[in-house]
Amino acid sequence: MGDLKEAMYYEKLPDGIIKCVLCPHNCVISAGGLGICGVRKNIDGVLYSMIYEKVSSIAFDPIEKKPLYKFHPGTYILSAGSVGCNFRCPFCQNYSIARTEPDMVETTTITSSQLVSKALSLKDQGNIGIAYTYNEPTIWYEYVYDTARLAKEKGLLNVLVTNGFINPEPLENLLPYIDAMNIDLKGYSEGFYRDVVKGRLESVKNTILMAAGKCHVEVTTLVIPGLNDSAEEMIEMAKWLASISPDIPLHLSRFFPKYMMQDRPMTPMKTLSDLHGIASEYLNNVYMGNV
Repeated sequence: MGDLKEAMYYEKLPDGIIKCVLCPHNCVISAGGLGICGVRKNIDGVLYSMIYEKVSSIAFDPIEKKPLYKFHPGTYILSAGSVGCNFRCPFCQNYSIARTEPDMVETTTITSSQLVSKALSLKDQGNIGIAYTYNEPTIWYEYVYDTARLAKEKGLLNVLVTNGFINPEPLENLLPYIDAMNIDLKGYSEGFYRDVVKGRLESVKNTILMAAGKCHVEVTTLVIPGLNDSAEEMIEMAKWLASISPDIPLHLSRFFPKYMMQDRPMTPMKTLSDLHGIASEYLNNVYMGNV
C-alpha cells in the first residue's frame, strides 16, 4: 500500500505501546491509536505514516509566495502538501487539510520519483525545485526525506514551509537536503504556544537556531490582535532573531478572521506598521504580508 510506510523515529514500549519521537509532543500511542498529528498510527506495535505518498495539494508558485523574499527571487517552485498537523492553531489558514484525517481528504498518490520528475519538467518555466508546504511537512517526514534526497541528486532545491516543531535528531538528518526554510514563529511567549497552538516556543526557537546554521531561513509571524501583538513581545522576538543574524528576513502577516477565530477582528494596519517599525530597529529585512 503506497500510502503506508513504517515511520522513522519511534521507540517500542511494553504491551505493544509506541513512543513517537519525531516531534516534541513525543506521543505515547497504544495499539490502533494515532499521534496528535493524526497521521502516524500504531498498527500491531509498529508505527506507520498513513500519508507516505498522499498528496492533497500541488501548485506551481512564485518563490515569494512561500514567503521567501531573499532566496532566488523571481523564480518559481513546485509546491506540494499532504494532510495533518502537529499543532492545533485555531486560526489555521489551511484547516481543511491540516486539521482533518487522511481518509477525509481527497488525495492523489504521487511517488517521490514522480514528484521529482514533475519538478524537473518545469525547469524551463523557471522552476528551481520543490517546496513542502500547505499542511505541516515535518509530520510527512518519510516522504519529504525520500523526495528531498532524490531531488537533491537531480540538482533541484528543497524548501520547507514549517511550524518548526520537530525534534533535533530528525531535523539534523533532514537539513543536509534542505536549501531554505520558512519557519513560523507564531508568537514569542510560552503561554501563547501552550494555550493557543498547543506547542512549545523553545522547541521552535531551537529549530530556527539549528536551521539558520545550515540553510537559508526566513521567519513568519501572523500578528493576531490581542494575542501576540504587543510591542514588548516584538522587541524580544526581533532581538532574539538578530542575535542569530540581523539579516534573517521576518514576515509580519496580517490576520483575517478564519476557522475557529471568526469573531476576532483583522489586524489593524497601524498595529502591523508599528510592529514593522519596532522589528526594523533590530532586523535588516522586515516585510508586511497579507496587506
